[in-house]
Order: sequence, then structure tokens, then C-alpha cells
Amino acid sequence: MNIPKTDKKRVVVIGGGFAGISLAKKLKDLDVQLVLLDKQNYHTFQPLLYQVSTSGLEPDSIAYPLRKVLRKLNNFYFRWATVERIDPEQQRVITSKGDLSYDFLVLATGTKTNYFGNKDIEKYTMPMKNVPQALNIRSLMLQNFEKADDCVDEKERNALMNFCIIGAGPTGVELAGAFAELKNNVFPKDYRHLDISEMQIHLFEGGPRVLPPMSVKASKKALQFLCKLGVTVHLNTIVEDYDGETLTLKNQETIASKNCIWTAGVTGAAIEGFNKDALVDRINRYKVNEYNQVEGYSNIFAIGDIALMQTKEYPKGHPQVAQPAIQQGELLAKNLKSLLLGKEMKPFRYYDKGTMATVGRNKAVVDLKRAKFGGFFAWYIWMFVHLMALVGFRNRVIVFFNWVYNYINFDKAARLIVRPYQPKE
Repeated sequence: MNIPKTDKKRVVVIGGGFAGISLAKKLKDLDVQLVLLDKQNYHTFQPLLYQVSTSGLEPDSIAYPLRKVLRKLNNFYFRWATVERIDPEQQRVITSKGDLSYDFLVLATGTKTNYFGNKDIEKYTMPMKNVPQALNIRSLMLQNFEKADDCVDEKERNALMNFCIIGAGPTGVELAGAFAELKNNVFPKDYRHLDISEMQIHLFEGGPRVLPPMSVKASKKALQFLCKLGVTVHLNTIVEDYDGETLTLKNQETIASKNCIWTAGVTGAAIEGFNKDALVDRINRYKVNEYNQVEGYSNIFAIGDIALMQTKEYPKGHPQVAQPAIQQGELLAKNLKSLLLGKEMKPFRYYDKGTMATVGRNKAVVDLKRAKFGGFFAWYIWMFVHLMALVGFRNRVIVFFNWVYNYINFDKAARLIVRPYQPKE
């Protein structure tokens, strides 16, 4: 790998998500050589992926080139590469573009979709963890509506217009709400010869309520919003199988659908090479101490979704959302500086700023420590927080004007089949 040799300590960061970016930015004034590795050349604002998949935003609104994000850093190098494994004994990273030595290694690889071993669901359902996958969902949705508009068989048409979303966490709830808004406000204008009332949106959750990570009050409010929008919510319902055309539930009930999206779980995007004690197999997260050091290694750190830091307040680890990742990245930058200066590191303490989810136009829920509420004000807060969290002024402007346009016109402008999607046979 063409990285110049140096007398400075080399910090290698794997992953350009929230954790990796927050760490790299804070290393600006540290006298080290920083190398960032990622299999994409851009940072993705994942909380808004569902808007790309439902035609609300184009992908360049929520993605930002990694080189541009970090171009003000001194002695910084980016390599577009897939990391294949780590050799901790030799302190080397083995990638698709060659090997690279390190003095300090930071794992910020995030998560990937967890199908819980169900091969059919993995093969036929649509995941939504990155930009290409979101575009696949958008293309499939629009392709199926084009087919439905030309379909004379009622059962086939219903299958093309039925949407099944498995998993009622924030992603599933927001996706279901966005599909409902398309049904209520957009598709009746685009497909005037179709009976849009035939379009069904099913949201499945294995537990007793939607938005399990949030408060009971938020769950009840979100369920009310979803029902009002016309979403059929199935609680305490396990999806057992899907073959590309028919969804089978555990009670053997079936639903015909050619649009099935899986948002039911994630697992850590772990990398090979570490001892068994460092990784929790069931969830693929690295066990770290209060300084984010991977168990058994003093110069290897894990931050963000891939890190499992068990504390009294969080015995199962911190929630796999943006804020813990950002806060861990920022503190690790300070701790690396302390290590280089021979000072003691500071332990990580998570400051919970609250959680939120949007269900649709003027409909959102917010959980803060001292307040829990929903409705228009919550929706306004959700928009403001997400707008400010986007990377880059241009992205904020584009997203803001898209939201204003969508709100005034009850429209979503990105209804383009740019890259047709071919469902798996």
C-alpha cells in the first residue's frame, strides 16, 4: 500500500462512519500519521437512508466524500479498500489493496444486516444498510408500480402493490410511514388508472410494541400515527420465511408481496484475526474496556456500534446509534493524545441526549430524560437535529429545500428508476 514511511506514530482507522469520522476530525492537531480505510469513498448519513429508498432524497444529499470531509487534516491518507483480516502480532492490517503496519489501530466498522441464519430471507428480502441498497428498494418499488399499472391479473397486481416491512424499530417505523405518505399523497397522482387503495403496507414486529428501544409512551404514540396513516401493524408476529413472492408467518398465515424489506436486526461487522476472548460471537461485537481498548490488546481500540462496553448503566452495551459512536470517537482522540504524552486516559461516560423517530408529516416521537412527547413539535425537533447532523453545508441546504418542497407540494421528487433492480430468482 502506497503510504509513505514515517517516524511519526501511525494511527490506522477502519471505517468512515460516525465513529471513524468523529475520531479523525479530532486528531487534526495530533502529530501522527493518520490512515483511514473504508470500502466506500464516502460517509453515509444512515438515519436518512429510508428517504432515499422512498424517493424523498437523492443519495448525494446524505452522502459526502471522505476525502473532502477530512481534507483539512495534516498527514492524512485515505485508501479505498476492503479490510480482510488483522494480524495483531505483526501489527499489520491485510486489505484488498495490500498490507499496512500500524502503531495504533481503531476499529469503527459498524454493523451489517442480521438475518438470524434464515437463508431464504437473506436471499429474497431487501436490506437497507447503505446507499446502493436504498436505491435498490426505490427502483424495485417504482418498477413494481409500473408493472401493476399494466397488470390485468388482480392477484398479481396486489402482490406488486403490497409492501411488507419486517422489524418495527426506528428504521422500520420510519420506512412504513414514508410508504404510507407515498400511498396517500403521491401515487394517486402518478398512477391515476390504478386503485391505490389496493396498496397495502404491513409492518411486522416480534415483540409486543413498535419502537422497542424507546419509551412505552413513544411506542403507543407511534402506533397511533401508523394506524392513522393506514399502515397495518402486526405485533407479536414472527416472520418465518419469504420466497420472493409469498411471506409466511410462524402461524402459517401467508401474505402475497413482491416488496419485502428486512429491518429486523443488525450484527457487528467484525474482522478476522483476533483471539476468541475479544469477540462476543452471538452479536459480533468486540469487548472493550472503559477506554475502548479491545480486550487483550493495549494498542487496538473499537468504537461505535462494533464496540461492546458493558457498564452498570448499560450491561448489554451502549445503544447502536450515532451518539455513542460520536462521543467515543471524540474521547478516543483525546486519549490517544494522552497516550503519546505519557498521561493517563479518561474513561468513557455516555451522555444520552435522547432518542427520536419520525412516522410522517407532522408526526414524530421524542424521548428525552425529562420529557417524552410526540406530534408536530417532535417532528420539528427531529428535522432540525437531523439537518444539523448532516456532514457538509451543501448537504444541509439540499435536504432543507427538498423537505420544504415536499411539505408544500405533498410530493417526493426523486421518483426515478436510474438503475433498474433485478430481483433474485
